This record gives sequence, structure tokens and C-alpha cells, in this order.
Amino acid sequence: MTFLTPQALWLLLLVPALVALYVLIQRRRKKFAVRYPDMALVREAMGSGQRLRRYLAPALMLLAIVAGIFAMARPTAVVTLPSEQRKIILAIDVSLSMRASDVEPTRLAAAQAAAKDFVKDQPADVRIGIVTFAGTALLVQPPTNDRQDLLDAIDRFELQRNTAIGSGIIMALATLFPDENIDVESYTLGAVTRERSRGKSLDKQQKQEPKAQPKVVPPGSYQNGAIILLTDGRRTMGPDPLDAAKLAADHGVRVYTVGFGSAGGAMADIDGMSIYMRFDEETLKAIADVTKAQYFYAGSATDLRKVYESLNAKFVMERKQTEVSALVAAAAAALLLAAAGISVLWSSRIT
Repeated sequence: MTFLTPQALWLLLLVPALVALYVLIQRRRKKFAVRYPDMALVREAMGSGQRLRRYLAPALMLLAIVAGIFAMARPTAVVTLPSEQRKIILAIDVSLSMRASDVEPTRLAAAQAAAKDFVKDQPADVRIGIVTFAGTALLVQPPTNDRQDLLDAIDRFELQRNTAIGSGIIMALATLFPDENIDVESYTLGAVTRERSRGKSLDKQQKQEPKAQPKVVPPGSYQNGAIILLTDGRRTMGPDPLDAAKLAADHGVRVYTVGFGSAGGAMADIDGMSIYMRFDEETLKAIADVTKAQYFYAGSATDLRKVYESLNAKFVMERKQTEVSALVAAAAAALLLAAAGISVLWSSRIT
């Protein structure tokens, strides 16, 4: 447990003083108490329960004060709470290497089956979007709560040439932040080159109002969404995946990466030729590290299902540092009420 305002803990030094004051008051009361000729009879009449009740209320009051001081110090603790991530983008590699059969029946079929299970297990209020990428990235299903639309989109995957991992990340990010007009092409060709290719002069470009730059936030701080990137290959074209990861990190978005397929790679049949394919595990680890997420390796269909189960649990419930001042304050109030109740009850019996 840590504290946001630990300076308040200095007030705990008052507790010994309060205990000493209570002891002093009790001694003064005994000094002026009415004396009975036979104190043994009085003690027998009071019983041990009465003596316990006399000191129980002050003890509870003292505990309430201590709890109140701890509440003022604003304690935090790591607790398990429902995840705030209500929008998840699946960015799935559909390059030709996904037809390899080192993961039975094929990499693509195994990835589709695992993605379907993941979609089905998500809470109903979580919106899921699907991006596929090969040589280019495509939003095949905007974020939705309709599970059947998502399952149908997964069934429509089509294999294509090349692997542009960076494009997949940027398209997924653009889907999370549609109002920012994040353009994959601008990160591939450069904004000026793109405008020139469309026949626009630099004078016209200068007349355009510059786009407002999004505010850079700490990596991993965006709590309303995340990206899951699954690929079985390495980048062959498109923007640098680490540049795309940095863009995601600047938006606070975590990119969980999944390396899928045999660790040593596999042969895939492309246009009648057997081509050796392997994924760039170091880059996938770096993407996850930059965005404060996590890298997973899935060497088989079973491993991939376990990865999605782990991610599902992470998105449904997550452990995070949370301020618990309200709980401690509630405990202090409960102790205070208990002390007051016992005190009133004891006083009524005395009278």
C-alpha cells in the first residue's frame, strides 16, 4: 500500500497523546470516585463484561481516528476491477504466409477460430473492430457490439501479398480515434509527396489550415481501448512498425502483440513457389514494450487460443493501482458509529 499524501501520516503522532490523555482522565475519575466498603462486591456485580464494555467504546473511537488519518493520507492499493477498455481493435495479418500449414489446419484457419472465440467471450458492452493487413491495411469491420457481424467479418478474410505491420497498427489507431483523421498513406509516402501525386501545388498546400496536433500522453495511459496485433511474418513494406508503435504510445494506446507460427519459421506456397517465412519476434517485443503492453508467442492453434483467453481475462478484469481512501473513510465512520452505539447502550444500562 502506498499513499498519495503521506504527510498526513504525521498526525498518527497524536494517537499516543490521546491514549495518555484518556489514562489521565480515568485516574482522575478514580481519585474522586465514591468509595465502597467492599469493592469485591462491586467488581462481582459489574462482571467482566461490564468492564470490557467500558473500554470497548474508547478503543473503537481510537481506531476510528487512526482510520480517519489513513484516509486523509489517500492510500492506494493494487486491486482487481472491471476493465475500462470498452473498445478493442483486432489487427490481423492476412499475408500469403498465413496459408502455411505448420499450424493445423492452416495458420489462417487457426487464427480465425481463435479470434471468433475471443469475440464470443467479450462482455456485451465491449465494442470490437477488425483490421486486416497485408501489403495495405483495411478496416473490415468498424467497432460494434454485434457479435454476428464480427464473426461474419472474420469469415471473409482474404489472403494478399506482402506484410505491412506498421500500416495495420496505424489503421487500428485511426479506428480508435476517428475524429483525428489519422491517414495511413501519410505515414507511408509523406504528406507532401502524397499531395504532389494528386496534382496539388505547394501554394495550395500552404493555404490549407494546419491540422491540430493531438496532445501527447504517457504511454499506456489510454484506458478506453487497446489494439491486439497478430502477425506470422515480418515487415516487407509500409511504414516502420516502431514508428507506428510510437504513434500509438503518444496516444496512450497499448498494442498487445502476438507472434503466430513456428518459432523457426515455415515454408509457404506463394504462386507455385515455396518461400521461407518467419516473424520478426524482436520487433513485436519492441512494439509491446514501447506501448507498455505485452508480447505473446503462439506456436500452435492451442497456444493461440490460450493467448486470447489470457487477453480476454485482461480486458474483462484488470489489476491496477487504485485509490482506496473512500473505503478507509467508510471503515472509520463504521468504527465511529459502533463506538457511539456501544457508549449510548452502556450509559443507558448504568442509569
